[in-house]
Amino acid sequence: MGTGSFLPHLTIPVSAMSAQRLRMDVIGHNVANASTTMTEAGEPFRRQITTFSEVQGFRNIDARRRDRAFGEILNMTLAERRELNTNRGVQVFAVVRDHQTPFTPVYDPTHPHANEEGYFFMPNVDVAEEQMDFLAASQSFLNNLSVYNTLTSLAQRSLTMGRG
Repeated sequence: MGTGSFLPHLTIPVSAMSAQRLRMDVIGHNVANASTTMTEAGEPFRRQITTFSEVQGFRNIDARRRDRAFGEILNMTLAERRELNTNRGVQVFAVVRDHQTPFTPVYDPTHPHANEEGYFFMPNVDVAEEQMDFLAASQSFLNNLSVYNTLTSLAQRSLTMGRG
């Protein structure tokens, strides 16, 4: 198996790392807003959830873009990341607001956002749950980094096999 057969498979762990990085960014945004009781929409902050989907058979990209550094890929927009996927992998399907988990009512008639009954509502963000999600996302990122490193190592070894 030549190096050409390894290289297209690099998009799988790279796309997964990119998706998990965005997931960690969303989790960070949730934690940062865990005490935001009023948004511009007139309600407490709603937790956001990252959803993924499988990518299969994306179009090839030109050689100028194929050689981008890993760090540059992570800083790209979602559309640019999708364009780089040449084989299979993971993509962020959507970042959606959690409308299933209710806000937490808190009784404090002195709070500026309290209603007529003296309650205001806290966001539906459970910081402990967000921490667990962050750990899972970071572990997935590291697992995919390991796969990426293994594939690049195999490709490098296959280049040196024929040398005597």
